Amino acid sequence: MPRTTARTIDRASARTIANKNIDAAGYTTANASAGATDHGNTATLALTRRGFLAGMTGVAGLGLAACAQTTAASDGSGSAEGSGATAATGTNPSDLSPLTLDDAAWSYDADNDIYYQIGVQYCASPAATAYESLGVYVPGGYFDATDNGDGTYTCAVREGATVGSFTSANAPVVMPVNTAGYSAQEAPASYSAQGLTDYTAAGMVYVYAGCRGRSNGTNDDGSTFAGGAPWGVTDLKAAVRCLRYNAAKLPGGATNVFTFGHSGGGAQSALMGATGDAPLYTPYLESIGAVFTDDAGKTISDALTGAMCWCPITSLDAADEAYEWMMGQFASSGTRAEGTWTRALSADLATAYADYINGLGLTDEDGSVLELAEGGEGTYTSGSYYEKVRQTIEDSLNHFLSDTTFPYTPSSQTMADGGFGGGAAGGAPSGEMPSGEAPSGDISSSDPSVAATGEAPGGEMPSGDAGGSAPAGAMPSSSSDSTGSTTYETVDDYIASLNADEDWVTYDAATNTATVSGMGAFVRACKQATKDVGAFDALDRGQAENYVFGTSQADALHFDATMADLLQTNGDTYAAYSDYDSSYADAYAQDLESVDDLGTTSPVRQDMYNPLYFLCDAFGGYGTAAPAAHWRIRTGIEQGDTSLTIELNLALALAACGDVADVDFATVWSQGHTTAERTGSAGENFRAWVEQCCA
Repeated sequence: MPRTTARTIDRASARTIANKNIDAAGYTTANASAGATDHGNTATLALTRRGFLAGMTGVAGLGLAACAQTTAASDGSGSAEGSGATAATGTNPSDLSPLTLDDAAWSYDADNDIYYQIGVQYCASPAATAYESLGVYVPGGYFDATDNGDGTYTCAVREGATVGSFTSANAPVVMPVNTAGYSAQEAPASYSAQGLTDYTAAGMVYVYAGCRGRSNGTNDDGSTFAGGAPWGVTDLKAAVRCLRYNAAKLPGGATNVFTFGHSGGGAQSALMGATGDAPLYTPYLESIGAVFTDDAGKTISDALTGAMCWCPITSLDAADEAYEWMMGQFASSGTRAEGTWTRALSADLATAYADYINGLGLTDEDGSVLELAEGGEGTYTSGSYYEKVRQTIEDSLNHFLSDTTFPYTPSSQTMADGGFGGGAAGGAPSGEMPSGEAPSGDISSSDPSVAATGEAPGGEMPSGDAGGSAPAGAMPSSSSDSTGSTTYETVDDYIASLNADEDWVTYDAATNTATVSGMGAFVRACKQATKDVGAFDALDRGQAENYVFGTSQADALHFDATMADLLQTNGDTYAAYSDYDSSYADAYAQDLESVDDLGTTSPVRQDMYNPLYFLCDAFGGYGTAAPAAHWRIRTGIEQGDTSLTIELNLALALAACGDVADVDFATVWSQGHTTAERTGSAGENFRAWVEQCCA
């Protein structure tokens, strides 16, 4: 029988450790006084499900309906129409002049026919001066320009102009998110056309907005600013609002805005797509002086038209559990070796994932609820949800067989960020974890602000590794990574290599299709765990995600409420192992009680950084935001960075969300943590998709 929980995930009851200081709506008193709207603690049903679920087919299992054109207002209000949510209403800053584009301040790159402005401040009270501005790059054909004689130009949008597939009336804005590991994206301080010209030649307005990352920082004047959730997405939302405030000055009026990113950038692109106009962000936007209404008093939206997400590292509230269910339970070395307490924790996390899935109520293309049940090849490896995962693996392999011409030499790439152009030097941040020692402190202190400083309880981590993993917290660098020099002359040769250790793929030459017997054998052959137990919320607070949920007072904090509960509930069991330190339980519990500078608790900040919170009707945020109409998700199925179920759950939730027009999802065989595509290049495919969405 499936392991079941209540249909609606009630944050106040499910997170008893974490939510001691949260009222019934999930807000702190500080949030309420800041103007946050009470949407209750259970799902509101303002959004209706669409019948297009019946059209889901194949791996992409989710290439859903034909693209519907977004018909947002062209006056700068944005694209929130059609949603059950209304645009978040906050208070404008008293002086909007810093946010106003100067018509007479455009520079011109004649070689590439691009008009541009950099250093455009997108909020009136920036907290991080090196990050909270943007560069905007406009195809020259859209402007009538007058040379000011000093190297600048006065520009106005040319009515009826055409560049590529677009006109000056419908030109889309594309915004890259180069934030690997949820790192910061520094705003451009100088001009470079590197990485821009393919977009501007296609008629797209390219906007590179800086944003804060996972880490706290210091400005040039010595003042400090907070990093972590939800500041990165808050900054990007403020940038979208600024563009729409200046709608009349930009071709297309910033009506159709698309974000695109990889890894942590893919996650934040997903968040931008899922959280349009979410009231939870209102006090954060107000705190930096974001714009909420135009000069005529009309509400400005931060909702997107579309989101492109490569390998999104998201749904962090359940990412540890998903990792152990899919990958950890099939590993037996390092922190998952017999005789270690972390192996016992891994098994408990895998079991907890069944509770999570059975509470989500995700559905397949027929509308049937997907569930996990006991039995099968491992822990809760039976039921319709398990079969959906197995089928997704099989479909990915069959797409590979259809797309690939033999002889075939495997080649993949491991990337941190997407390397999208527009940054300060035309490139992107490395995504590496902060260097140096973890903050000092005594984990056993009863003061959570001291207990959450980043040092592992008892000093030492359990010995061993995850079977060849990088050091905890280190993001992979961008590099070519050939998966082997072997060239497979025929399909049969390739299938034989997959079955080298155990038979799990059956190939039918007559149809050029394969059958995959189960998830476990695939994981052992192609997707082994590369992270320790606590893959995202590390026991020593050393993962990038620990910094995401830090505060201005503590750089890195624990955040996984399920792990916290297991450490409390099963502490006696874990204590039977010689390598267990009982102080872990207190460390997790205390960290979950932390609040940020606006008084918001860790569980609520996690909700704000969880797209499913706004997309899935099992969560209280469902119906409180305006999701993007168009979604494109691509992942490398072999990445060890996160579970396949993370992106699959996102695609399934989007498919069932009534205000989402289409979801184009594929997980790409023989590819890892990269801007994976079945065929063609990532940039070309993304631009073609934007054109399709706007057609």
